[in-house]
Amino acid sequence: MIFSSVFNFKTYLIVFAFLSCSLVSFSQNQDEANSFWDHTRFGGGIGLSFGDGFFSGSISPTGIYQFNSKFAAGVGLNATYNKRDNFYKSTILGGSLIGMFNPIRELQVSAEFEQLNVNRKFEDSSFKDDNYWYPALFMGIGYGNGNVTFGIRYDLLYSKEKSIYADAYMPFVRVFF
Repeated sequence: MIFSSVFNFKTYLIVFAFLSCSLVSFSQNQDEANSFWDHTRFGGGIGLSFGDGFFSGSISPTGIYQFNSKFAAGVGLNATYNKRDNFYKSTILGGSLIGMFNPIRELQVSAEFEQLNVNRKFEDSSFKDDNYWYPALFMGIGYGNGNVTFGIRYDLLYSKEKSIYADAYMPFVRVFF
């Protein structure tokens, strides 16, 4: 248990140091001296799923700063609500840091650190309610055309027992305006 706590702390520290250094170095190499808002783009996602006794809704706004034609970095928020009739309800809240690199205009490579608080409440007392923090570190690659990028990402910290995602591999669509 102590090893796990130390490992998680070291992982967070390394991710934080990497993103901090990246942001500082990118911000010093701007192509033009335009205002902050000229380089800022917003996007995100909205999800809705329902079926036989199941409902899920999510919203995840994201803002990025485009340092130049190759590098961008930003932050995002995530809010999700799930409900399965006569079984459980869950609320998932958190945030993320993302860095994106375009070696060529159509190809996007990304790294994203996401930290989520998962709160599950079961109606059946034979299941234990959960409230925990779950980290995810995604590495992704995608094809972009204009403001839209389609791709796949992989969670390096994936845990089958704790993750809110079904698999470590996840397709994505990013839209920024």
